[in-house]
Amino acid sequence: MRSATVLTHQRPEQVAGVLGDLCRAAVRSQVRLRFDEEEAAKHDLSAYEGFEVGPMRDDVDLCLVLGGDGTILRALRRYAGTGVPVFGVNFGEVGFLATIDPDGVQEDLERALEGDFEVLTLPALAVETGDGRELAAINDISLHRRVGERVAQLAYGVGDEEVGSVRCDGLVVSTPAGSTGYNLANGGPVMAWGVEGYAVSFIAPHSLTARALVVAPDDELTIFNRGREEVDVTVDGRPAGTIGPDGSITVRFVREAADLAQVPGSSFYRRLRQKFGRLAA
Repeated sequence: MRSATVLTHQRPEQVAGVLGDLCRAAVRSQVRLRFDEEEAAKHDLSAYEGFEVGPMRDDVDLCLVLGGDGTILRALRRYAGTGVPVFGVNFGEVGFLATIDPDGVQEDLERALEGDFEVLTLPALAVETGDGRELAAINDISLHRRVGERVAQLAYGVGDEEVGSVRCDGLVVSTPAGSTGYNLANGGPVMAWGVEGYAVSFIAPHSLTARALVVAPDDELTIFNRGREEVDVTVDGRPAGTIGPDGSITVRFVREAADLAQVPGSSFYRRLRQKFGRLAA
């Protein structure tokens, strides 16, 4: 391995110890670490050797993330389609996308810098908005009624068939990787990594019959705003615009989008038990 990009979350004091371990491991492994100017200023990197400061580039071998799922998602979106795997150290609440926790991290970091990891290719959702923009989500796309406005009326269809129309506070469309997030909180199905397809679940549906739906990977989903108010659209938790009355968006499944690095022998089901079993304890 020749070089690796480093991204961290917004609380530099939390990651300082592991960042020091990483920089020392990189020197030993003769791997050059790359930081953009914001990261370099955030961590006062004059204290470390073996790094470069400059714009994020595609010609790196790995992206190392010290942060939570939001920071890992930012890295996955940035390196989607480049073949650069993302290796996450969890400094968030759940950290479902993270590969390791910060305790006893040094050996795992050295293995990562030596390329001793497995790569899981994650799917994404491509979203076409009514104004012609195309956006991509690694985790989910969500629609929300605006604060202070009426309950939303959202209809959804697959191909040429309208499936239903629901009064609700919103709707979430999630990939398998995102199914353990907002979708799970809505009572939607958990989809194991490797499943092809995507889930649709409702936020506070005003109905006794609204049920989550798993859409086949080759089917396009269209969501219509049948209400009288705009609804907000977010992509991986970030604001992405609005849909006006009688407007719509189209969602399709992209099988191969971003590469997630994992320690050898990682299991989705073990991760599910460890992350959510711990929260329930």
